[in-house]
Amino acid sequence: MVRLLPSSYENLMGYELSLPSNSSIFQTPKILSRHNEAAYKPNAFSIGPFHYGGANKQMEATQKIKLKYFRDLLSRSKDPEELYSRHTATVRSVQRQAWDCYAGPIEGRVEEKFVEILVLDGCFISELFRRDAKNKLRDPNDPIFSMSYLQEYLIRDLILLENQIPWMVLERLFSLTKLSPDESLIQLALEFFGNIFSSNEPSVTPNQFQERNIEIKHILDLLRHSLLLQLSPDKFNEEPTGWEPFPCATKINEAGITFKKGEAGSILDINFKNGVLEIPPLLIQETSETILRNLISFEQCCPNYQPIVTSYAKLMDNLIETGKDFEILSEKNICK
Repeated sequence: MVRLLPSSYENLMGYELSLPSNSSIFQTPKILSRHNEAAYKPNAFSIGPFHYGGANKQMEATQKIKLKYFRDLLSRSKDPEELYSRHTATVRSVQRQAWDCYAGPIEGRVEEKFVEILVLDGCFISELFRRDAKNKLRDPNDPIFSMSYLQEYLIRDLILLENQIPWMVLERLFSLTKLSPDESLIQLALEFFGNIFSSNEPSVTPNQFQERNIEIKHILDLLRHSLLLQLSPDKFNEEPTGWEPFPCATKINEAGITFKKGEAGSILDINFKNGVLEIPPLLIQETSETILRNLISFEQCCPNYQPIVTSYAKLMDNLIETGKDFEILSEKNICK
C-alpha cells in the first residue's frame, strides 16, 4: 500500500516540497513535448546530466570529440595536470548551486560524476567557441569544422532546454583558460549563434548585459536575452496584456493593412503604425522550430519569466495558417 502522508508531523514539516529558487534547467513538460518530442531531445551531443550516457551511438562518438577538445585545451598550459585539477576544484566548489539549477531527477545523482560531466562539457563549449572565432586553434581534421552536418547537429543540440549547463559554471571554467584579459564568453557565444534567428548581424554587446545587470542562466537564456536587449527600453519593460486573437496574413492583407519588412535587429521588434505592420525578417532554417519550441518551454517553466518569445511564436502561428499566408510574408522578405 502506498503511503499518501508522512508518518509524522515532523516528517511532513521536514520535507523539501519546493523547487530551489535558482532552478532554470527543466525537462520539457509532456503537454509541450507531445507535439514534437524530437524538438527537445539531443541528436548527437549530450550536454549536462539529463541525457548523459544515452544509448545513442552518435553520442558515443561525439563524447570522444569532447574529450579531444578538453585535452587540447589543457595541453596549451605549461602544467596541464595542475590545470585539470583547478577545473575540477572550481566546479566542485559550486556543485551544490549547480545541482539546484536542474529541476527534475538526475539519474544516478553521483556527485563526483556530476562534477566530471560539467567539467568536460563546460570546457568543450569554451574550446568550441574559441575555435569558431580563431581558426588557428582548429585542428585541420577537426570533425566539427570540417563536416557541416556535425556542426548543424551541434548547434541544434546546444540550444535545447534539457541540454544546458549553468552559465555560472561555464563562465568559471572559461576564466581559467582565458587567452587574453578582454576575451569575453558572452561575445564568443553571441558570435557562434550569430545567425540563428536572422540574417541580420546581432547588435548586442557584452556591456549591455552588464549595464542591465542581467544574470544569465545558460546558453538558451543568453539567446533569449539577446533578442530582448535589441528592443527599445519601453518595450523591454512592457507588461504583458494577455492573449489577443489575431487574424491570418491573408485576412489582414484583404483588410487593407500593408506588411513591411522591419529593419530591427530583433525578430521580436514588431510595430504597427498608420496601417503598416512592420515585422523583422525571420530566417527559416533547420534550427528555427527547435529554438522557438525550447524558448517557449523555458518561458513556461521558469518562474517569473514573461512569455515574450511565446507571444511572438503565437502571433506568427496566427499569421501563417496556409501556404498563401506564407507567400504574402515571403514576398515582403519577412520569412525567408
